[in-house]
Amino acid sequence: MTINDLLENLEKPEQIYTTELSLSEPFMDLAARFAGLPGTVSLMSGGDLDCAQYHILGVAPWFVLTTKDRRITLTRDKDTRTVIDADPLKALSRIISHCRMPVTELPAPIASGLMGYIAYDLKDQLETLPRTCVDDLSLPDIYLTAPQIIVTQDKNTGQTRLHITGLTGKDRTGLMDWFNAMCVKPLDNDSDMHTDGEFRSNTTQADYEQAVSNVIDYIAAGDVYQVNMSQRFETGFSGNPFSLFCNLYTQNPAPFFAYIHAGDHYILSTSPERFIKQADRYIETRPIKGTRPRGKTPAEDEKNRRALMGSKKDDAELSMIVDLLRNDLGRVCKGGSVMVTCHKKLEAYDNVFHMISIIQGELAEGKDAGDILAGVFPGGSITGCPKIRAMEIIDELEPVRRHVYTGAIGYISFHDTMDLSVAIRTAIISDNRLFYAAGGGIVYDSNPRDEFEETLAKADTMLTRFTHARRMGENNRQYVWLNGKIYPASEASVPVDSPGFQYGAGLFETIRVSQGEPQFLEAHVKRLTASWTALFQTPPPDLTWGWVIRQVVDANQLGNGVAAVKIMATHGNRIKPPFTHTLAVTARAYVHRLAQLEKSGLDLVTYPMPRQVETASHKTHNYFFYYRAGQWAKQNNGDEAIILNPDNTISETNTANLLLIKEKTVIVPRSRTVLKGIMQAQVLDCLASRGYKIVNRKTTVAQCLEADEALVTNSLMGIVPVLSIDGKKTGHPTDLARAVNEMVIGPDQSLR
Repeated sequence: MTINDLLENLEKPEQIYTTELSLSEPFMDLAARFAGLPGTVSLMSGGDLDCAQYHILGVAPWFVLTTKDRRITLTRDKDTRTVIDADPLKALSRIISHCRMPVTELPAPIASGLMGYIAYDLKDQLETLPRTCVDDLSLPDIYLTAPQIIVTQDKNTGQTRLHITGLTGKDRTGLMDWFNAMCVKPLDNDSDMHTDGEFRSNTTQADYEQAVSNVIDYIAAGDVYQVNMSQRFETGFSGNPFSLFCNLYTQNPAPFFAYIHAGDHYILSTSPERFIKQADRYIETRPIKGTRPRGKTPAEDEKNRRALMGSKKDDAELSMIVDLLRNDLGRVCKGGSVMVTCHKKLEAYDNVFHMISIIQGELAEGKDAGDILAGVFPGGSITGCPKIRAMEIIDELEPVRRHVYTGAIGYISFHDTMDLSVAIRTAIISDNRLFYAAGGGIVYDSNPRDEFEETLAKADTMLTRFTHARRMGENNRQYVWLNGKIYPASEASVPVDSPGFQYGAGLFETIRVSQGEPQFLEAHVKRLTASWTALFQTPPPDLTWGWVIRQVVDANQLGNGVAAVKIMATHGNRIKPPFTHTLAVTARAYVHRLAQLEKSGLDLVTYPMPRQVETASHKTHNYFFYYRAGQWAKQNNGDEAIILNPDNTISETNTANLLLIKEKTVIVPRSRTVLKGIMQAQVLDCLASRGYKIVNRKTTVAQCLEADEALVTNSLMGIVPVLSIDGKKTGHPTDLARAVNEMVIGPDQSLR
């Protein structure tokens, strides 16, 4: 398909209906009414600087444009999708041209157009760059919505306008009625938001400082003059993203606040920096270089202000970026029109001083918003100089892709206006995780330790919003035991040339630890030793595993609850001494599966891919089959997957052993290759003591459904009832699981 195919069925705006709107509440409250709807974009201008004039809200998009690499997706009416392979900025230009409205008839800043973000990673479609960092988030390069309703408010005058894009076949009256109904419904005051207790970085301090040193070496070698280096923090997040957005705005308003509900992820930005503005043929960029904190007293405030204005380092950095951006604007502007209209202007915010410059130019004939972006994206102030070499070095030294961080956020209208901020001080919320990056410009005389500390200071914008969140430090890290020593988890590693890494040649045991005491440790170690002897064919480790486990549990402060401890061993690349096997022990807090699911039992579904491999009789790292089965189960409304033998009889589930109760008989499904469970053995002993007969025989899914009761068991869960198999209810669960759990695990432990 081509771009023409993309546009073929895309409605063109016929007319923009504009009316004055009288608000009886703050603009933020209006935005809150729509914040829970996918496609909602809110652009808020904080402070009183000249670039902070408008609040803008876009809702009810008639289409959404997303791109990933060259894959362009246009989604209309929520489910009508067109996908093509094309240059993303050319597709964007064609869409803008297709929807263009008469410029003179529409008010500033935007009455109809696109709102959303352009990720930094779009750079790979603009330049030929080596891709050497990992795309772990896998989010769009471009996410832009075309709202049918746009509300703008001029902060200076208080004038508020409602703009509705009229489309063929769309009910404008019904849309207006919906908007009015949303405006009068009770306001949702949900302010709930939580993190998981700490922010973790994607790098260590030592690695970050080494990266800064590497940049300095590149500068000394003449490759670059400056490179922007960052680190990314992450934490678990639950609650209302818009509540966090409001909290940030209240604490530290800046000119370019943005909230984007992109369906499966959210963007929250608190940027102070304008990337590019277009008003008809006029374009402008405002780079920031140089930051100092506000003083606690007037005298200290003045001292910091003077220090920034007198800094030769900051002056040199700003001048360097100004030259770069003048060159970028020159690619799309009329010859001789690019000028620096303001240099080293001081801007005061609630918590910092910034030093900025303003570069302006007149757009050349035949150029549009797509051409502007192709000429200037990404902004030089957050890449370095020269830009292409700086971006190569960033990819080399940063471990993961930046996504929206240092990209652009804002609006691109269908009537030749555009205003995009630089996406700094910007958070991504995706899959119950919050990501927040911070960085700084590295020059020849940068100090690696100071640069690291500066990123922590900048990250405080987000981190201090969560007053209960633990700060980054030695006491808050996760720790592992690795080959005889306790390490921070971020510093533990396995040699990449080892069979353990290359082929999954490894073993593991998962052990339940309650109040610091490992349960059934002797049985776990016996099974690990037997597998080690059979598969590694070298002497098993001579270790006091109880002591090792207690060290890890204590290091992670998990001694007062229930923890899941995992012993892991990977095969080294030597079969004679000195051996190079890797031994590791990890620990995490454990919450029972039923408590997580808020259910009384588990629902099972049958995985359609039978398996039988020799190593299934051992607990090996070659576990991908079971992982895939578990993911498949979740996608098919199940909690666990039943694993079949090649003859379609049952072997186990993807994490547990299966037991069937028929009157006073326990049926254990027979399989030539199945791991005999530690907890399974304890449960069978308990049931035998209660008068149950234990039999091993081939069992089918149909026979499971005929049983009085089906149960699953593993070392962490204990024994748990099965509620259904493939959507069919099993026999009625009794109190048997609870009674056995109390005997095997202990009273009050079955759901911990």
